[in-house]
Amino acid sequence: MVGKVSERVLLREGLERTDNGMKQTNWPDVIPINQKNYYTEYMKRDEQVLSLRLQQEANRERLVQSAKDRDRALARTGNADVPLPLCDFQGDEERPEGLDPSKIIVIHPGSQNLRIGFASDALPKTIPMTLATKFPQTESEMHDALPRRTFEAKTTKEQYGEEWCQKYTKMSSDLKVDMRQNKRKVLPNSKDLVVNYNRRTEPEVIPQHNDPLQIDWTDVNGLEDPMSAASCFIGTDARRIPDDSNPKFKLWQPIQHGWMNEDEYSTAEHLHDDFETLLDKAIRQDLGLTRNSMWTNYSCVFVIPDLYDKRYVDNILRSVMTWFEFNRVCFIQESLGATFGAGYTQACVVDVGAQKTSIACVEDGLCLEESRINLKYGGYDVTETFMKMMLHDNFPYQDINLRRRYDFLLAEELKIKHCTMSQADISVQLFTFHVRAPSKPTYKYQFKTYDEVILAPMGFYDPAIFDNNTKLRGRRKLIDRSYNAYDVEFPDDPTSTAQNAILDTIRPLPAPATLNGFAPTQADVSTPMKEKPQPFNFLATTTNGTPATSNAPSPAPEGTFTPAPPPFIFGARDTGSPAPSGTGIRNGGTPGPNPPPGVFVDANGTSVAASASRSAKAVAMERDTVLPVAPLDTAIMTSIQNAAKGDEKKVRDLLGSVMVVGGGSKTPFFPTVLEERLKKLRPDLFDRILVSKSARDMDEQVVVWKGASVFAKLPTNDSWITPFEYERLGSRVLHHKVLWAW
Repeated sequence: MVGKVSERVLLREGLERTDNGMKQTNWPDVIPINQKNYYTEYMKRDEQVLSLRLQQEANRERLVQSAKDRDRALARTGNADVPLPLCDFQGDEERPEGLDPSKIIVIHPGSQNLRIGFASDALPKTIPMTLATKFPQTESEMHDALPRRTFEAKTTKEQYGEEWCQKYTKMSSDLKVDMRQNKRKVLPNSKDLVVNYNRRTEPEVIPQHNDPLQIDWTDVNGLEDPMSAASCFIGTDARRIPDDSNPKFKLWQPIQHGWMNEDEYSTAEHLHDDFETLLDKAIRQDLGLTRNSMWTNYSCVFVIPDLYDKRYVDNILRSVMTWFEFNRVCFIQESLGATFGAGYTQACVVDVGAQKTSIACVEDGLCLEESRINLKYGGYDVTETFMKMMLHDNFPYQDINLRRRYDFLLAEELKIKHCTMSQADISVQLFTFHVRAPSKPTYKYQFKTYDEVILAPMGFYDPAIFDNNTKLRGRRKLIDRSYNAYDVEFPDDPTSTAQNAILDTIRPLPAPATLNGFAPTQADVSTPMKEKPQPFNFLATTTNGTPATSNAPSPAPEGTFTPAPPPFIFGARDTGSPAPSGTGIRNGGTPGPNPPPGVFVDANGTSVAASASRSAKAVAMERDTVLPVAPLDTAIMTSIQNAAKGDEKKVRDLLGSVMVVGGGSKTPFFPTVLEERLKKLRPDLFDRILVSKSARDMDEQVVVWKGASVFAKLPTNDSWITPFEYERLGSRVLHHKVLWAW
């Protein structure tokens, strides 16, 4: 080691130190921060947030203008009694231009229908959510017939599947038992009467000139620009295009099952363009705003689902700000709009749509996040199942195909006319219907029905009867999930403990050796039982994690078991949420140790840390492979239990204010049957459970839209987004503007 060199040696070598006192740089010296005690105010005050600062400036300008008006009145008349600017405006002459209801467009898109109108309208315009463009093939030529069946099969079981036929037969026999218990007359040969009559009936041909209800089919030559590939029909005109038209047209539906229809589209641009085109033509044709320059004078209230995809909301915000160029826009959730429309302050909203059913609890104008549930079935599944049951019983029109436009209209008409949920109406009855196809004579059929009219809508409580095979096809094919801005591997789409509890109960087991090399099959908490007639057990309430005794008997799996803590929930962040019990057992009913939060327990009792085995992205990918389908009554109880979080008083209050909305709930006696099913789950609250429709006897289909129009007319609303804010912040402005946790 070389020792210290003296200054004399450095001088001889020419390496002496020379210091003239000058600094190395002109930059000022930065004093290091004291790491033990430092503080910053960055983004901690309202003045530092653009959205909040603009609101404060607007309020300040209004106060300044009011003071100027008072001084001007004092100088002119000597009377300074000018009212202060209040939020609730009395009369249209004092209402600011931005709050004029006739200048606000309310949009509520759905899987089957689009409802759009001005906030001043009593009812919205209802337009089928369908767009038709020129295409080499029609949708009936591209896809298999619906209901799905094997036309070449010789027997009924081979044609519709043995599993489905057994399920249908079991539902029919269970209905007979239930009707006998309710002291209703049941004829033993009713089904044979229906099957034999439908097999023998022949159609009657009616010439077109003798049919007064002939359908006016759309003239395909009426396109605005026949030479343009972008020319299209929307709504009812698209639905009534003949299947044999020249040129051929294909129907496109941008929204299916409550989310963007990625299955039928090849590119995301095509999907978003069709969605924007539908809204564009609806505004021009049905609202009369034909010029783009008029749109800048209008504001927009957009209704979005309770459990939404952030990419979906971002695309809508970009469209209304850049394509439509509205003056302002705000968003409202469906459940909140339903309570506004019905005038409820607290309710468990059950929105039964065409292809999805959403459940959420609302309290004091806020949607309780952990109670949101989105199930992928609705009124369209009832239509398809009803026709499948009728075909199984030798429906005379065996060639029906819901892919064809006129057959779809016929199936919807038959469901609306004949489906019911009242056992008093179940008997062998004779009906007629007409098949009106383009360029063909009208055929009149006679047919008989028995229990098909009630078993199809009863699929809400036994969704296995629905055809759920293709509902997840194409999911995440074009539009990826949203990720956190600071952690690109962490999905941040909204979730709820109620939805996760349902997914956790019905999701399939992971395959062996697929989870980061772990060989044993990792179940949720237990191995599957042979039969699980009731996947949820809401009769046992828990206090401090200890299951209490049940107030009524509930179905139990084989073996003797002890209830275990709630099973693993997706994400492992909300570990204390109520979840369906009765699934925390292993190997034929042997209770296992209590797993810590966020830990898997495999079939051998081995615990594996979830954080070490799977990332948040892997959990989200697995969640997307599970179709959320569960009985409606148990899903409602799951939502209420997660909303109450152990508060029995809140459970009673929410069960006493269950509100059913949506077009899928217009089946006769739907609320009555739902109330009976809920009372069977909670017999201890028999006198407190109440299921009702809208309090104002409004059409169930427009309650959400009406509530959004009421919300649009509120004078105090801080959720409006202006083009200036969107230009500066982009979609980040939603974090500061929406009325829920973004």
